[in-house]
Amino acid sequence: MNATVEALAFLLGFLAWLMVGIAIPNRYWKVSTVDGNVITTSTIYENLWMSCATDSTGVHNCRDFPSLLALNGYIQASRALMIAAIVFGTFGLVATLAGIKCSKIGGENYILKGRIAAIGGVFFLLQGMSTMIAISWYAANITQQFFDQFYPGTKYEIGEGLYIGWSSATLAMCGGACLMCACKRRCVEGKANLNSLGAACLI
Repeated sequence: MNATVEALAFLLGFLAWLMVGIAIPNRYWKVSTVDGNVITTSTIYENLWMSCATDSTGVHNCRDFPSLLALNGYIQASRALMIAAIVFGTFGLVATLAGIKCSKIGGENYILKGRIAAIGGVFFLLQGMSTMIAISWYAANITQQFFDQFYPGTKYEIGEGLYIGWSSATLAMCGGACLMCACKRRCVEGKANLNSLGAACLI
């Protein structure tokens, strides 16, 4: 049963890591709203790296943000957190692959492998939390500006990139929690087996 849970946790972590990689370059983190606009000639959409616009003829124009220091603080923080999520997920995948019971890596020292897999679970949890904080912080600024009646700039709605990020964060935290629970149980069982073996030898 533990091996099945660990394999499922690894799959969840891999899917979460993959979805983070999809969410980061996705251009539709926020999309200009049509609410209250009588005539809309163009649609503006942005992510962490660029701003794009498409007109009524379907022509797309994108430009990278010219200066990192000129960006709002929440965008800079979201960039750092999403990159950290990719790094945490990579470490989590490597540690989990080395530590899960069905893997041949690391020999048959299941107590050590359980601890390594648990470290992978911690990395998955860190990945999920980093992604969740970045995505939720970015979304909070969108909704704050949207409901501010005195905000003079363009108002936006939440784009598909944020939903991908939320899904990734949920999968990563579920995978990390499952992995840590399974590995903790395995370590306890391994210690119990060693104690039983030692008692048998003494007898």
